[in-house]
Amino acid sequence: MRLVDLTAPITQSPPETPEPLRTDIVFQDHAEGAGQIEALLGVPARLLRDGEGWATETFTHFGTHSSTHVDAPWHYNSKIDGQPAETIERLPLEWFFSDGVVLDMTAKGDGEEIDVADVEGELRRIGHELAELDIVLVRTGRDAHYGEPSYMALGPGVTLAATRWLYERGVRVMGIDAWGWDAPLYMQAQEALERDEPGVFWAAHQADLPYSQIERLVNLDQLPATGFKVACFPLRIVGGSAAPARVVAILEG
Repeated sequence: MRLVDLTAPITQSPPETPEPLRTDIVFQDHAEGAGQIEALLGVPARLLRDGEGWATETFTHFGTHSSTHVDAPWHYNSKIDGQPAETIERLPLEWFFSDGVVLDMTAKGDGEEIDVADVEGELRRIGHELAELDIVLVRTGRDAHYGEPSYMALGPGVTLAATRWLYERGVRVMGIDAWGWDAPLYMQAQEALERDEPGVFWAAHQADLPYSQIERLVNLDQLPATGFKVACFPLRIVGGSAAPARVVAILEG
């Protein structure tokens, strides 16, 4: 069995990162841990191995969408198909451990559409017929720029029609190695303003479908098109619109 980590590392954000997108981590070392132990329990450092206590870390700023994460329907809208949208802890675990499929869309340019014909064509090329609860991962190659300031502005976008097409074939979890499932936000915003109509900005997110996206994956180039499992269990954040997940591909042999 071989494991491939599809999860981006969680690191301290550079100083220039805008606050809504930041990850800030405070690291407490073993000396600080020894001081905490003495303060809490009265045990001095001389009674600890090498005079050291526990090392700990504290997130002082970390959004549920700030790393490789799984989106819940609640992220997209308050209601889906006329019913209250489900938050992340309410989704069935069965969604998050299933057969994986990689669709190679690396030829697509930034902002270019990944539409139904593209998905159908790639499935024909790899000889795969979608099964219920397949986890479909879209490889764009933009993970090469993960951590760079430009990453947010890169990537093609999966269309509303393609998202609905996957859903109708039983897919409930869809992932991508770009910043988002739709095209880059600034491109969507420009088109929505020019057309002055709803349904343009965030179209695939707001598809009125109860499905999950995995965004900001890495290492999809290390996977075959099919023949592997994906484990992508999100943290159980009650009421959450999303949750970080350790996404791992499991290959036999």
